[in-house]
Amino acid sequence: MKTDELNYYLPAELIAQQPVGVRSDSKLLVFNRSSSELTDSTFSRIGDFLLRGDCLVLNDTKVLPARFFGERGSGGKLEALFLAERSPGVWEVMLKGSRKVRRGEIICLKDKTKNDFCEAEILNKTEQGGCRLKIKTDANVETILEKIGFPPLPPYIKRGRDQSQAAIDKLRYQTVYARHTGAVAAPTAGLHFTDELIKQLKQTGIGFAYITLHIGEGTFKPITTDNLEEYKIHQEQFSIDEKNAQIVNATKCRKASLAGEKGGRIIAVGTTSARTLETIASGSQVKAAAGTTELFIKPGYKFKMVDAMVTNFHLPKSTLLALVAAFAGLENILAVYQYAIEKQYRFYSYGDAMLII
Repeated sequence: MKTDELNYYLPAELIAQQPVGVRSDSKLLVFNRSSSELTDSTFSRIGDFLLRGDCLVLNDTKVLPARFFGERGSGGKLEALFLAERSPGVWEVMLKGSRKVRRGEIICLKDKTKNDFCEAEILNKTEQGGCRLKIKTDANVETILEKIGFPPLPPYIKRGRDQSQAAIDKLRYQTVYARHTGAVAAPTAGLHFTDELIKQLKQTGIGFAYITLHIGEGTFKPITTDNLEEYKIHQEQFSIDEKNAQIVNATKCRKASLAGEKGGRIIAVGTTSARTLETIASGSQVKAAAGTTELFIKPGYKFKMVDAMVTNFHLPKSTLLALVAAFAGLENILAVYQYAIEKQYRFYSYGDAMLII
């Protein structure tokens, strides 16, 4: 399949730069795959389209404040994104302007108030703007990033170093159910849920299960090959425990026992939940597991576990759009996206949501 087939035009003004005032006030576009019917709603009304016995599967990863700033000895400014700690005190980062720095160079990391925090040594440079830093302090990663880090918003959301804006983003670029720290990007389909909405859905008989997939920087990268089959997708860590695997399996069993009646659907909240569920699927069941996934879901893929999906609107030529197109059909999704553009839905991380049933 040609990557260009995943392309579409989006007016820049529809790229959401701020979240809505209340999470669940986002718009919700519901697409029924069987009838091709489109319904305009709001996320707070998502329960209108769910059935008793359905199960929402949410990604409870927690986003690190992974974006930080530094300064060279010459006074040159640096911006970086923390990716991982490869060994104690050794960080792998993406560094803007990495071509200018050299191996062995000492840089100064700045705290949120632009004061000096600690030094770091450039150990080496890796591919595509990557570097390894030796951090000159004994504090752990989370402690350091709390001092120096800003929310790692994607590049299409324009941000400086304003602390009041960063405080808003720290709250809103995080799901209300985030538990396990390790992501450098948010599972954005989950940003629309409030504690109140989750409570309300549970009271109506909707089940909840949680997986963890730590989203990496690769989620923002466009597909760079002419053909999807030639592209090597990014690798991400995931886990699901026994309790949540049992919830998913019990839902699947209930659906099978209903002999074609409605209810008992596995509804992935976000492409990350879908990717994890499909990674661990064995027939119509899942098992508790932990590991890494490189599963690239693209048109032609046959889903094993996911019956419906909550998702935001994704970038052209992205692996996320490829996954959604695999689930709902490429021609359908491009038509739905065109409808959303005409109806002025807000796109991408801070944008509105879709429910595909």
